[in-house]
Amino acid sequence: MMTAKKTANKLGFKTGEAIVYPSHGVGHILAIEEQEVAGFKLELFVISFDKDKMTLRVPTSKAASVGMRKLADGEVVSKALVTLTGRARVKRTMWSRRAQEYEAKINSGDLVSIAEVVRDLHRSDAQPEQSYSERQLYEAALERVISELAAVNRITDTEGRKLVEEALAKSPRGAGKTDAAAASSEDDEVQEEAA
Repeated sequence: MMTAKKTANKLGFKTGEAIVYPSHGVGHILAIEEQEVAGFKLELFVISFDKDKMTLRVPTSKAASVGMRKLADGEVVSKALVTLTGRARVKRTMWSRRAQEYEAKINSGDLVSIAEVVRDLHRSDAQPEQSYSERQLYEAALERVISELAAVNRITDTEGRKLVEEALAKSPRGAGKTDAAAASSEDDEVQEEAA
């Protein structure tokens, strides 16, 4: 049995509000429902993720523990955009280890951490192609950053993509260095991190 709650506000979240769910990105709370499961009544957030064409039901009591949060504020968005303009920090560890770290950052739901992944995996036209797995992680992180920027600024995803591209163009990698210059600056940075 399912009934829609009349209260539109629970734990600071309200129906119609855009939220961030760490493993899925930006979604919208459609309703707060009460559902009976095995004789127990559960209060659930009904969250829609339009891009994935998915609806998720999250117990209101678990919202905080799964990392569900409100959209980032202006200060966090600014910090994320500044992060995108920074130098890439690529460690000299095996790709599988770095991929796990990038995946963890993406699924953390933290906008600045996700922006770090975009910054680190971004390739300018002058740089070599990414591997398939690098490209997949880059696209996932990029999509999360764009969708949250768009939701926070109340703009389209296309306009959000432009903001990200402008920030990446200001980064040392985005400046269109030659391959040799890009490779030597990456080597310098890796040596700095090792020190």
